Amino acid sequence: MSNTEAEHREEEEAPAGEDEDTGAQVAPIVRLEEVAVSTGEENEDAILDLKSKLYRFDKDGNQWKERGAGTVKFLKHKETGKVRLLMRQSKTLKICANHLILPSMSVQEHSGNEKSCVWHARDFADGELKDELFCIRFPSIENCKSFMETFQEIAESQSKAENADASDTAGLLQKLSVEGKEGEEKKPEKESEEKTAEPEPASAEKKNETESEKKDEEPSPSS
Repeated sequence: MSNTEAEHREEEEAPAGEDEDTGAQVAPIVRLEEVAVSTGEENEDAILDLKSKLYRFDKDGNQWKERGAGTVKFLKHKETGKVRLLMRQSKTLKICANHLILPSMSVQEHSGNEKSCVWHARDFADGELKDELFCIRFPSIENCKSFMETFQEIAESQSKAENADASDTAGLLQKLSVEGKEGEEKKPEKESEEKTAEPEPASAEKKNETESEKKDEEPSPSS
């Protein structure tokens, strides 16, 4: 083996040297500023938060179609107390379902599958209200039961809240009605007082007429 070949092999077999620290600082080409992103959930508290897969029933195709896989939440508004169901896809965060839980809603097990359940809703995920039939599937039976129980509890609580609002409204209307009747009862009394006070000018006129008649009846002085 020649000396040239031996030197070349030694260079190939020699370990690569570590990168030398030159101490130079490279500024980033683009500086990104932190931006606050609003999710619309700032004024809400999460009641339940579970991983799941959502389907919607396609009436035209008469079949179930996958809507997305992600996290389903029940969110209660801090001021109004209303609760909505919100689900986003895990990677894109696109909204799969977004609707209020109303007293008229109910959820039930889907075709004997203990990990899935179905319900109807007027959903706003696409930016407009649509009547949808949803089916949701969970990794475990326990999660599905927890979802169904929470769903029913919220629907019942919203029913009680609506009844309370209706009672308050009825009480307010009744109060206004009573106040209106009291005002009407006081008004005729005032009118009657005004009517009794009216004849006074007439009596004065009659008195003047009587005095003039007496003057006419008195004999005129002789000339």
